[in-house]
Amino acid sequence: MTGAPAAAVTVRPAREEDLDALVELYAAVAAEGRWIGAEAPVDRERRRQRFAEQLQSDSTVMLLADAGGQLVGQLGLFVAGYGVADLGMLVAEGWRRRGVGSALLTAGIDRARQAGAHKVALQVWPHNHAAIALYERFGFQVEGRLRRHYRRRSGELWDAILMGLPLD
Repeated sequence: MTGAPAAAVTVRPAREEDLDALVELYAAVAAEGRWIGAEAPVDRERRRQRFAEQLQSDSTVMLLADAGGQLVGQLGLFVAGYGVADLGMLVAEGWRRRGVGSALLTAGIDRARQAGAHKVALQVWPHNHAAIALYERFGFQVEGRLRRHYRRRSGELWDAILMGLPLD
């Protein structure tokens, strides 16, 4: 991490030349084992291929938070044919609580509207209080809870909170 303020972060669409750095960012957050569904070890080649496919898809939007050439966050939207944009987001350790998530969400919600979505939906771990508070500041509301839904490598079963933001 650099000492750069969050104001130095630019949100932009992902490009093919970002794929390697994006995979490394994803793997680093996955290695923390607490914030996203993926856990270490990440199959980097498979993840790179998946990101490459998403870049080519008309139904996927991928935005990056770029701090002077260093990727510090990613937001992905999958816009389903029925008008709901499923959102996933991650921010690098050391860059959290510095405005990166807010910048990504602002741009992501705007892109969901541009894509014709009538709603943005997401899932978040119940222990991720900072993310839940961020989503609530943007108007997302809790719509439900998936109990003992995701099996972690440790064998634990984690809940997920469902949140949604109507755009109309």
